[in-house]
Amino acid sequence: MKKRYILLLLFCFVLAGASAQTLEQAKAFYNKGQYEQAKPIFQKYIKTQPNNGNYNLWYGVCCLETGEPDVAVKYLETAVKRRVPSGQLYLARTYNDLYRFEEAIKCYEDYISDLSKRKRPTEEAEKLLEKSKTNFRMLKGVEEVCIIDSVVVDKDRFLEVYKISPESGKLFTYNDFFQNKEEVEATVYETELSNKIYYGERQPDGKLSILARNKMQGEWGKGNLLPGSINDSINANYPYVLTDGVTIYYAADGENSIGGYDIFVTRYNTNTNTYLTPENVGMPFNSPYNDYMFVIDEFNNLGWFASDRYQPEGKVCIYVFIPNSSKQVYNYEAMDKQKAISLARIHSLRDTWTHPDAVSDAKQRLQAAMNEKPQAKPMHEFEFVIDDHTTYHQSSDFKSPQAKELFSQYRQQEKDFKQQLNKLEEQRTLYSRANESDKAKLAPAILDLEKRIWQLSDEVERAAIKVRNTEKQTLKP
Repeated sequence: MKKRYILLLLFCFVLAGASAQTLEQAKAFYNKGQYEQAKPIFQKYIKTQPNNGNYNLWYGVCCLETGEPDVAVKYLETAVKRRVPSGQLYLARTYNDLYRFEEAIKCYEDYISDLSKRKRPTEEAEKLLEKSKTNFRMLKGVEEVCIIDSVVVDKDRFLEVYKISPESGKLFTYNDFFQNKEEVEATVYETELSNKIYYGERQPDGKLSILARNKMQGEWGKGNLLPGSINDSINANYPYVLTDGVTIYYAADGENSIGGYDIFVTRYNTNTNTYLTPENVGMPFNSPYNDYMFVIDEFNNLGWFASDRYQPEGKVCIYVFIPNSSKQVYNYEAMDKQKAISLARIHSLRDTWTHPDAVSDAKQRLQAAMNEKPQAKPMHEFEFVIDDHTTYHQSSDFKSPQAKELFSQYRQQEKDFKQQLNKLEEQRTLYSRANESDKAKLAPAILDLEKRIWQLSDEVERAAIKVRNTEKQTLKP
């Protein structure tokens, strides 16, 4: 009997030692940031001691860091109740990731107060507090945008989902375009005429910045950093330029982002030879996660952007939406707050479908774009009448270098004019199907667009006359 008791006692000691060792392993994983490995071990321990503050903290942090804030919140709230140090910091981060920004603000304020009492630095916590306050302001201005589709793909293949028209340019990964051997997570945008590229590239200091190159005589020139504050963030990447040649969308991280990469927009100012101060495009496009590669195909009236919100490692979700001609936001004060959060998080695509006919039309355009097959190159690049006896069909027909350059500008203006006409047609279709309230919202944008088209029509006509007159001067005997 005594021998059996000793054996049982030894077995208990061995079991306790194994458990302690397992807990130590979990803490080692945790301290190294290997949360995926630590999570199942802490989960086992928390089942045996559900009120243990440290277990709740460790398991909650593991859930937070592996993309499960919905799971983490319960355990981190318990850790805070048990007064575990740093619990408030992680709980505030979790509230922020769940768009519960008011609660995040309160939690950060409590955390900062606690740090002050213990005479600890508060600067980093104060920055996080300000970010949550900014996020709360953004939540009150979520753009009313119709998102027609979404697809989850491998991150290294995400550009394959972007089915933009040839008139909107081309997208490449950095490695494919430059035939780069070292893996660089960056993209390249090439204009329709293939005479300019915008791209992200790693700099000597390790940061990603956006550069541009022009093609001269069939050769790409030297890359130049874009001017202005575009590259002031920690990283700037994923550029896309509208056909106007001045509006650029890109992604950047840093103090002005909700979290990770955010999408920004700015415009080139020809008078100052720089870009205007970038603007965060806001929610629902941006989130506390990484959001990037914002593209608008103005000819098909479709938009795309990528996000890793709520996605496992290595995956990304591509959202397809109908671009707005002017920004319209939901009335946050008049709506249910959970509904506002749901729209900001893009919890349901159908919740954004306020105009079923517009959704149906956009899905048809998307399907057509996905089924688009490369077309045979036309025999003529264009048809441009010089006079009653002369018609040009390709750029090499021009005798005057100056006229050739003017013609290139004319083609861009003509393209802008056609694009605006397409936009106007879309807006008029929406107007004809809208109720009185929505008609009142759409009317000002339609009137502005009509004025712009009238102005562009005049500019295009004058540009064509200038091209002809310049070329004729060269043709004179």
